[in-house]
Amino acid sequence: MDHEHEAGAKCHFGEAEARRARHRRCRVIIEHIDAQLPGTVTDRHDFRGDQTIVIAKENLLAVVDLLHREGFQFLVDITAVDWPEREQRFDVVYHWLNLASQERLRVKVPVADGESVASLAGLFKTANWFEREVFDLFGIRFEGHPDLRRLLTWDDFQGHALRKDFPLDGGDVFCMEGCTAPYNNGERGGE
Repeated sequence: MDHEHEAGAKCHFGEAEARRARHRRCRVIIEHIDAQLPGTVTDRHDFRGDQTIVIAKENLLAVVDLLHREGFQFLVDITAVDWPEREQRFDVVYHWLNLASQERLRVKVPVADGESVASLAGLFKTANWFEREVFDLFGIRFEGHPDLRRLLTWDDFQGHALRKDFPLDGGDVFCMEGCTAPYNNGERGGE
């Protein structure tokens, strides 16, 4: 093996080892959550090294506080998944990153249709628009959010476009005369 390929193999091996170390540390943090907040983690998954925990919505703020103290200080994203056949229809999904160690952790919070989740907007500025997007597209409310209104669709939009019960053809989504949307039946409006 020439020196260039040998160096590349060592680099690749080093990256793989670092990734495994991050995954081990993430599992330790999950065990720490279990120890500090017994019964909080109701399920956990490890898919290709990505760690996911499932917690009840009542435990969200306590888990977020613990994660923050463990270095997970960057909230990368909040999204949701719609499972219409389940009693707790939605998973609100939080993606966390520890910038120092490059560890990632996903936290899922199951909620029933019509239930709300505590807002993180007062703790993390990134949560503000993430929560507005989830509200707009799924209809999930965030308790204590300072300005929970639609972000991607217009105020008069009917329904929540990423719910699985939203009509596949989009239904009657074009707004009528006087709508505050930037596009009105394909015509540029509001100018």
